[in-house]
Amino acid sequence: MSRPLYRGVSGIGGKPAAAAEEGGYYDPKEPGENGIGGAFGRGGARKRHLAAAAVRIGVLVLAAAALVGSVAWAGSLYAGRGAAARAAAAAAHRGYRRLQEQLVTDLLDIGELAGGGVRAKEAEVCPPEYENYVPCYYNVTDAVDVSDLGGGVVISYERQCTRDGRVTCLVAPPRSYRIPVRWPSGKGFIWKDNVRISGQEFSSGSLFKRMMVEEDQISFPSDAHMADGVEDYAHQIAEMIGLRNEFNFNEAGVRTVLDIECGFGTFGAHLFERDLLTMCIANYEASGSQVQITLERGIPAMIGSFATKQLPYPYLSFDMVHCAKCNIEWDKNDGIFLVEVNRLLRPDGYFVWTSNLNTHRALRDKENKKKWTAIRDSAEGLCWEMLSQQDETIVWKKTNKRDCYTSRKSGPELCGHDPESPYYQPLNPCISGTRSQRWIPIEHRTTWPSQARQNSTELDIHGVHSDVFADDASSWDSMVRNYWSLLSPLIFSDHPKRPGDEDPQPPFNMLRNVLDMNAHFGGFNAALLKAGKSVWVMNVVPTNAPNYLPLIFDRGFIGVQHDWCEAFPTYPRTYDMVHADGLLSLEKSHMHRCSTLDIFLEVDRILRPEGWVIIRDTAPRIEAARSVVAQLRWDARILDLDIASDEKLLVCQKPFLRK
Repeated sequence: MSRPLYRGVSGIGGKPAAAAEEGGYYDPKEPGENGIGGAFGRGGARKRHLAAAAVRIGVLVLAAAALVGSVAWAGSLYAGRGAAARAAAAAAHRGYRRLQEQLVTDLLDIGELAGGGVRAKEAEVCPPEYENYVPCYYNVTDAVDVSDLGGGVVISYERQCTRDGRVTCLVAPPRSYRIPVRWPSGKGFIWKDNVRISGQEFSSGSLFKRMMVEEDQISFPSDAHMADGVEDYAHQIAEMIGLRNEFNFNEAGVRTVLDIECGFGTFGAHLFERDLLTMCIANYEASGSQVQITLERGIPAMIGSFATKQLPYPYLSFDMVHCAKCNIEWDKNDGIFLVEVNRLLRPDGYFVWTSNLNTHRALRDKENKKKWTAIRDSAEGLCWEMLSQQDETIVWKKTNKRDCYTSRKSGPELCGHDPESPYYQPLNPCISGTRSQRWIPIEHRTTWPSQARQNSTELDIHGVHSDVFADDASSWDSMVRNYWSLLSPLIFSDHPKRPGDEDPQPPFNMLRNVLDMNAHFGGFNAALLKAGKSVWVMNVVPTNAPNYLPLIFDRGFIGVQHDWCEAFPTYPRTYDMVHADGLLSLEKSHMHRCSTLDIFLEVDRILRPEGWVIIRDTAPRIEAARSVVAQLRWDARILDLDIASDEKLLVCQKPFLRK
């Protein structure tokens, strides 16, 4: 178990030693913890508040004077100068402003010291009913006891995010929560109390929902000796496509798979061993969540549904879409859900559909026959080819010929306005992506792992110069090495070693679920894999940043667009590390959207206890973030990157708050 960081280095106060030793919660209102009590009594606290207020007023006066002075100074530099002189003056002004920002930061630190260490009040811990709180999908006041629900009941919540009523407390883990088992052992079993289950889940006979419940754990048995296991199922799909077995998926151009209502991630876990990367999506579920359990096993997943909105992925992003016994009514609304699948599939990509509806017995029913015919007609209208049908499984292949859409007799129209990466926009009943330069059949694409490197022709599609891409990759290779060396002494600070011995490297499987909040080209993801770390990365492209999400998918990675002023579509405690490069500066450039505390509270919600946060940004942004981190009780250190750089690192670890 990792040892908490020593807070004293960065000036961040911590919780009392007694509370830490007992592993209990402590009340932030306790006297002496937030400057409203303690040894000096009320009079001392009042004096300290007055001193802090006086110093901060002085800081504001100094800052205002500096700003006024800089404006006047800049005006004198610009007056009567030529273009070259004005450019030089602008550069000098920018340098002066950086010094100014640092001065203000230093003065604020002095103000905190002069005020007797007064700091912002720490966030309180949420009540127990918030243990599985998922904003945008869940309202605690409308919660029901899932044990009272009958079998087969499905509660579906559409994503609805509002800025009102934002929760500002820390979501604590369940009383019996335990640190998840490391990968790859965690793929086979998880701690039962880490996920919310009602008991109904255990009665499912689905291939992808098989589990064994023991005293304190849930195991997902290997199907090596099962005649109807997932290995046989994957082998069957490969044969239906025309391959020898599932080991040949990659050669056929299949790398990224979207698994709709994935059960507990068994299909994705199996494909991961075949160098395929599967993204599971499923509705929000109050109990027995497919997404929560899949993430607990270390398999990529997020909350998402086929309801009224498009999924937050670019068009032409997945090589295969898989639906096995999923509860999607593909025949409804003129096949609009199949149109969304078509949007996400690359040319020559595969739609694999396994359903009881596909059996001869089911088709004897007139209503079932009507549904199946509607689905078949919709697939033909999309120019899909039915490759094969075996038992309950059908495999369709998307066309790679654009002219098919002009020669067909019926089907959806081609889109006029065709946004590449819609962010939860209403479902669009037209065919998109046909005019894109990314319309490339999967068999003609570079296969994994070479596709992660992208050649100059592939980069030109995304408007990225090969030199810029190479420099970005080299920078991230170096940065990941630095991250790992920085984490070593923090993790093993109490590791016994002989004089002269170097700190041991963190194990390659210390992390599994990683989220990059501002992924850019996906360089952090690529560098982690190149360094041999056993991770997968959720590459997030902020909605207010340049959109390189299509490039990330074309590299063979997965990701999603997201607005960080909204809640991320996942359950609490699902990521081992959250990384943010330049996100604070990006958000500051879009003022009045949300506060840094709002963003960090969401990071705390999705981060596992003892999980890591690495924030890289300009020195003033990092210094400002330090006070916010103190409110979340994270252990933290600020580290310099380079003498010549104005960037710093804020390395944090979330504590394990026990009840």
